[in-house]
Formats: sequence, structure tokens, C-alpha cells
Amino acid sequence: MLYLKAILPRTLFNVGLGFALVLFFCEYLIYYVVLVQCEWPDLDSRKEDFTLQGELTDRPVKAMFIADTHLLGSREGHWFDKLRREWQMYRAFQTMMTLHRPDVVFVLGDVFDEGKWCGAMEFEYYIKRFHSLFYVPKNTHVYVVAGNHDMGFHYAITPYRNQRFINGLKSPNVRRLSLRDNHFVLINSMALEGDGCFLCRPTEIAVNKIAKDLKCAKKGGNDCRNASTIPRYSRPILLQHYPMYRESDKICNELDQAPDELKAIKFRERWECLSKEASEQLLDILNPRLIVAGHTHHGCRKIHRDDILEFTIPSFSWRNKVNPSLLMGTFTPSNYSVSKCYMPMESTVITIYKCSLPCILIYLIIKLRPRRRAYSRLKMP
Repeated sequence: MLYLKAILPRTLFNVGLGFALVLFFCEYLIYYVVLVQCEWPDLDSRKEDFTLQGELTDRPVKAMFIADTHLLGSREGHWFDKLRREWQMYRAFQTMMTLHRPDVVFVLGDVFDEGKWCGAMEFEYYIKRFHSLFYVPKNTHVYVVAGNHDMGFHYAITPYRNQRFINGLKSPNVRRLSLRDNHFVLINSMALEGDGCFLCRPTEIAVNKIAKDLKCAKKGGNDCRNASTIPRYSRPILLQHYPMYRESDKICNELDQAPDELKAIKFRERWECLSKEASEQLLDILNPRLIVAGHTHHGCRKIHRDDILEFTIPSFSWRNKVNPSLLMGTFTPSNYSVSKCYMPMESTVITIYKCSLPCILIYLIIKLRPRRRAYSRLKMP
């Protein structure tokens, strides 16, 4: 008994230290180990657009894209699930801010899981949680587009829900953001129904106004007197929640693609993707060089009209995706390059716990039982 009392404090200290080190690695350090391997993509000079006129800035914009964070609400979110998923997203996001320091972050819809249902007080709580989890350094800016979980599908959106999202996240239904002559166009996908509703008609007018401004910056003309001033033209980057029209995910071939049993399921226009008509109209009037979207929770890439690349990025939440990722982009007015950055896999974390915790338990058993028996034999007459 005396021997046990002598070794017990040190043994428990070692066990506690082991637990603490495993916890520290799995819940904090692993994000640095994994995300330090991500890099900003280099520009390929062979893809340079030499048709642009005028002096263009050579300093690239470094942009990060995430989607479908789905912060859980009071109806369908268990408290532990909410705690776990928000910690994972918080650590991944803040580690990216520390390691890679993007100039701008775009969150492509479905920020909230129950924004379409919740009342005013819970929505305010949602806003506070979002800013707490996804705060950024002083020189980095965050811009958000709306998703169907934030205000509902088109048929369920009310002026009140639309306006509170706009006010809460400073996110108008249409926005042109020009950074060092790179033009990012952010659009509310649910406002592209084309039925002339309170949401769709103003959105259509605003998109056409942006298209006119870009055209005037490129070519000029007599009808450009009332156009907004854009110092330099470059093809825009289109950002929205819904992907452009495609039949299904069958064409997708990514590490974070949909499971095989889901890839062949046909997409419904205006539910899983934009309508074919709306997609063609956006391609016609904006002629974007890149499109980035979310919504499906799975990764995909598609080429439109030979040179327009579309990325669908997966959900940033481990609740919806076992291998979440984000998109990193380097942009100049005449060139761009993008690359995927994969988050730590939850299965890896679980495996580390499963392997390390039994080892700690075995250490505890070996440390106490055999030596206690040896001590007992020394005391026998």
C-alpha cells in the first residue's frame, strides 16, 4: 500500500499529461500540421489574357472560398453536435487565417442551418456566432452570399427574411466587388427564378447594370454616360450559392466528390442547381472567367463554353462532409489560379483517439499491477 501511494501521484500525472497531449494534438495542433501543407496557387503565364488594355496591377488578390457552414439551430441541433462542429470549423478557419492570411474570404451561402425558420432573437444569436467563429484579421474582409437555408427556397422567401439577412450580414442580393481590378460578382441564387417577383426583378436589373458597367469599361460607347466607373476591365468572377445548371454530379471527378450512389441522381432545376435558362443568361451577359458555388455539399468542377471553369465546393462542416475542403485562389485582372485545400479528416482524429487512449490505459495497468505484486512478494515471511 505504501508503494502504491508513492507511485500513484506520478502515474496519474503521466496519465493526465498523456490525455492532455492527445487532446491538444487532435483538437488544435493537427489543424496546423494539415493546413500548413496548403499553398496559394501560382499563376501560369501560359494562361495570361493579353487582350486586356491599359495598365493592370501586378499585385494578386488572394481569396479564400468556403460554403455551407450550416451553423446549427435550436430545432435540429443537438448541443454536443453543435459544440463539436463549430469547434472544428473555428479551428480550421482560424488556422487558415494564421498560416495563409487571405486578402478576402467569401462564404457562399447556407451560413445558418435554420435561418429559414428561426425568429428574430435566434437570428441575432446566429449573427453573433458567425462573427465569433469566422472573425478575420484587420486587413482581411469577409463577404457572404445567401443560401436557401438562410432565408428559404424561392417560394418561401418573404421580404422580412430577405431584408434581415441583408442587414445582418451586409449582404445585398447583388454586389460587384472590385479588388485591384479583379471584379467579383456576388448573387443571391434564389433571386434568379425569373418570375418577376419582389426579389427577382430588382436582382435582374442589378445584374444587367453590372454587365453594362463591365461592357462600358471594356469598350465604351455613347450609352455609357450613366454607367458606374470601372477603372479597368477584366472578366468577372461569379460567386453564388447554387451551381450552374448540370444534369447531375455524374461528371464530377474530385477527391471530395459525391458518393457513387448519389452521383447519378438527376438534379432538379432551381433546387439542386440554377435553371438552364438562368445559367445561360448569366454566361451570356457576364461572360465570367470563373464561377464558384456550393449547395450540393460535394466537390465538382465543370467547364462551360470551353474556357469558363466552375468549381462547386463542398460543405465546410464535418457534419455534412467527411473530408471537407476549401478553395484558395490567386487573381490578377489577366490571370488566375485556384487550388483545393483539404481539412483534417475526422476519421483520422478518431483513429488517433482509438489508438492512443488504450495505450494510456495499458500504461496505467502495467505501471500499477505488476509492481504491486512484486512488492507484495517481498513482504512474505
